[in-house]
Amino acid sequence: MSWPAAFASRLAITIAVLAALGGPGAATLWILTPDGTDVQQRVRAVTDAHGVPILNPDEVPQTLANAVVATEDERFYSHHGVDSIGVARALLYDVTNVCLCQGGSTVTQQLVKDVYLGGSDRGYNKLEDLALAVKVERVLTKRQIMADYLSEIPTGLGRYGVTAAACAYFRAPLSGLTLGQYALLAGVAQAPSIYDPTINPDAALARRSDVLAAMLADHYISAAQAQTALAEPVLDRGPNRPGC
Repeated sequence: MSWPAAFASRLAITIAVLAALGGPGAATLWILTPDGTDVQQRVRAVTDAHGVPILNPDEVPQTLANAVVATEDERFYSHHGVDSIGVARALLYDVTNVCLCQGGSTVTQQLVKDVYLGGSDRGYNKLEDLALAVKVERVLTKRQIMADYLSEIPTGLGRYGVTAAACAYFRAPLSGLTLGQYALLAGVAQAPSIYDPTINPDAALARRSDVLAAMLADHYISAAQAQTALAEPVLDRGPNRPGC
């Protein structure tokens, strides 16, 4: 698909999403999509297929959750599955910069895309993930949504979940990482084939810097903490620590 055609498709989908948020299409979407009560079973099916564990909410380091929110979904704790402000802002950014740069999907939408829609949010699926995200937010807590998302996201080289990624990249369990390492994990999921530090360390380094900048801007970390994290090596190739 050419860039103009792709952009026109993106524009049409975005307009449809925004219209569905407040128009009669919302009722149709609500009726036609699953009720979301089976979401944990679906997450389990995905993680079992990849041979990775589902994290409990208490197992998600707060620093990692903060990094994901700052980078992927800054209104995660206040929206109800869909961030209409984020969708509109992403479209405005793309129009202004003449690119297809930003998606506007929330963490919840990314989760339902993977466990309900086979990993695709194109075409009608984009409208389905809108309704499904709202329904899933009625079933799960924010902490459980974050735990599920981090359990099943791709992290490069056929690897899934941040638990496996922590051991692969840093030879350490998820609970024992540094700020820079959590920032890298949060950043990889956007494009694991690009940001996997074992393949593209320079791209991973740049992505980690972006995540740390977002965390600093949102007041999750101080400037001094950011500078310390920026000085960390991208990978730890030492022996595996207990838990890996």
